[in-house]
Amino acid sequence: MHALIVFAHPDLESLTHSVAAQVGAGVTLSSPDHSFEIADLMAEGFDPRFTMADIAAHRRELPQAADVAAEQARIDRADALVLVYPVYWWSMPGLLKGWIDRVFSNGWAYDDVPNMKLTKKQQHLRVHLVAIGGASERTYARHGYFGAMKTQIDRGIFDYCGAQVITSELLFETETQAPVSCLEKAREIGRTLFDESRHCAAADAA
Repeated sequence: MHALIVFAHPDLESLTHSVAAQVGAGVTLSSPDHSFEIADLMAEGFDPRFTMADIAAHRRELPQAADVAAEQARIDRADALVLVYPVYWWSMPGLLKGWIDRVFSNGWAYDDVPNMKLTKKQQHLRVHLVAIGGASERTYARHGYFGAMKTQIDRGIFDYCGAQVITSELLFETETQAPVSCLEKAREIGRTLFDESRHCAAADAA
């Protein structure tokens, strides 16, 4: 099975880079038959700007832009999509959000046609979210970040197009503690990425 691991961070030495790499390492440890691809959106120069061309594609007036179609093809080749991101203003970085805005488009992620019921087209997709926060678990709980993350990302994005969120992790206090525990957790997420028991448990909880 194949995983696409997507992240966006300008610092090559960032914990985000290391966590994404460890998720990939865990995938290869789980089985020699499993593979992964890293999509470093900053290094690849992905343009997150939602332009008039994207609006025209949303309205079915123009085909998808070539860069968007290429990203959709990468997701289509994957059995699991993993997003690794630092928490910026209680959400994901703008580059990663722009990737979602453009790539999870009408006609591919879902079908939204006037006077017809919404069709969710990504029900086969399994999603794993790995957020990296700088504060304590207590801080995030006190301010309601857990609920906000579920509403904005798990439900607001992926449930809308039918994708199932299997993992939704928030790694804590990464600015004050050694990164070893975060990297170990990331490797474990990768190692169990295609564990069917986790998929069944996530489906039961949905």
